[in-house]
Amino acid sequence: MNQFLKFLFASCLGTTLALGLLFVIGISWIVGMAESANEQQSVKISRNSILELDFKMPVPEKTNNLPIDPFDLDQQDILGISDMVLAIQRAKEDPDIKGIYLNPSFTTLGKATSATLRNALEDFKSSGKFVYAYAHYYTQGAYYLASVADSVWMSPQGVVDFRGYSTTIAYYKGLLDKLDVQMRIFYCGKYKSATEPFRTDHMSEENRLQVREYLHPLYDIFIKDIARSRNIPETELRQIAERFDGFNAEKAVQSRLVDRFAFEDEVFSSIKSRIGLEEKEKLNRVGIEDYFKSRGKKTNFSIKDKVAVVYAEGEIRDGDMGEPGTIFDGKYVKLLRKIRKDPHVKAIVLRVNSPGGSSLASENILRELDLCKKAGKPVVVSMGDVAASGGYYIACHADSIFAEPATITGSIGVFGLIPILDKTMRNKLGITFDTVRTQKYSAFGSAVYDFSPEESQIIQSRVDWIYQDFLKKVAEGRKRTPEQIHEIAQGRVWSAAKAKEIGLVDDLGGLDRALAAAAKLANLEKYRTAEYPQTKTGIEQLIDQLTKKDERDDSVRAWALKQELGEFYPLYQTVKGIRQNNGILLRMPYDLSIN
Repeated sequence: MNQFLKFLFASCLGTTLALGLLFVIGISWIVGMAESANEQQSVKISRNSILELDFKMPVPEKTNNLPIDPFDLDQQDILGISDMVLAIQRAKEDPDIKGIYLNPSFTTLGKATSATLRNALEDFKSSGKFVYAYAHYYTQGAYYLASVADSVWMSPQGVVDFRGYSTTIAYYKGLLDKLDVQMRIFYCGKYKSATEPFRTDHMSEENRLQVREYLHPLYDIFIKDIARSRNIPETELRQIAERFDGFNAEKAVQSRLVDRFAFEDEVFSSIKSRIGLEEKEKLNRVGIEDYFKSRGKKTNFSIKDKVAVVYAEGEIRDGDMGEPGTIFDGKYVKLLRKIRKDPHVKAIVLRVNSPGGSSLASENILRELDLCKKAGKPVVVSMGDVAASGGYYIACHADSIFAEPATITGSIGVFGLIPILDKTMRNKLGITFDTVRTQKYSAFGSAVYDFSPEESQIIQSRVDWIYQDFLKKVAEGRKRTPEQIHEIAQGRVWSAAKAKEIGLVDDLGGLDRALAAAAKLANLEKYRTAEYPQTKTGIEQLIDQLTKKDERDDSVRAWALKQELGEFYPLYQTVKGIRQNNGILLRMPYDLSIN
């Protein structure tokens, strides 16, 4: 028997060592493949080059701050909006870049992100260089970008989906009733409509009012910007949308939404002619990712003073790690602590693009930001597409708050959702439960028992307390009374312009204005920026997924679900966030999706 165990142990050890060796060889192969791919992807930026933007990948706030395809060894960096704008600024001054070719068919950008990118394209044109846009089909978001171009081209069978804005909310009350799921809902604020989909089958009048009041300002920006670029009066654009002329290709040209029909090769021929190339000569198109890698960011490390730019992007959740593009409080508390103790960091710009999430996680992040301020480091907030609820909570103590004109913010309110599965288990599965208790509240929080009136009161009291604390936090930061904040809170969502009017933000502007304000507060004449959190290239993320079980499981699962669910993936993320976060939530009423 002993001999058998020796042989068994030796065999297992040999197998383990062999697998370990194969693993190391595999990692080396992957790294080698990635290096080889990078060499192959290195492009020559010659004279008469064209910068190309195609938007086949999402655009995060920070480069690579999102889940990637774990099986794509040729995955390039996925540029964040800040680096994308920087690349366009570099190209504006680059004599080798003659113009920009814009193919926005796949864009899914948020409204503020789109406006930021569009402004960068307008600035690029001020140099005298051209922008051409072409697509088979223009969504409204794609057309918003394309309209800045000198010439807008479209496939002969294409359409421009130009019809006005709408937002649609899914309601689950009927499904829950069919499943016998009882949702116990606790909230503060008559506009805190995050719970509506679980307690009703339609939009409340309060929610309809707040949606209308931020949807129309966003649409006004959309119309105004397009009218200026296309030289079409705003009233005429609204009539074009009302008639839905863009859905007919001929009418799209007649109404001047599009300049002409063409196939892509004809667009390239026109570009060649524009820059003086012969038809037989090759048009050197440089992807913006390659261009940024070659001529993008240039950091002067001889400058010691730094402004830390902290990207708070995604839902706010409890925990230390998970998929990129999510704000885990453990991770952010550690990096803010590191920034606070760095003597070279003189100020902080917090870039917020978040619908909120966990109340506890938001509190932990806000406390660390307060400690940074106490350490003498000014904190300035720059808001992206959305900075609402928990996203506003972590921003409210900043020395100054800037919002993009198309930012959605506010939603100062609190809610909790708890499903009761007693009837579901009994009526659908025939499963029943019984229990023995030592105290009155021993089974409190169980998903299979409904709440007693006393238990419901305990939870509602907790929600009320957190709401009052939220009001105090905002009042302290905005130098108001809690009563004044309550008048504009109650879960209500505001447009950026209205948020400025009521004092929730200080001014309208982008990240550049926030950086300038932070430098001024810190009395800095020369400084360099340092970006947080650290994000990893595609190959680095892949290696982490292969070597770290938690990250591997999270990233691969996220990627697979994203491929399977497509446009419904954000809904899955919302439900997952509600399930994972502990306690009460500070979150947007729903995921903002404007079509």
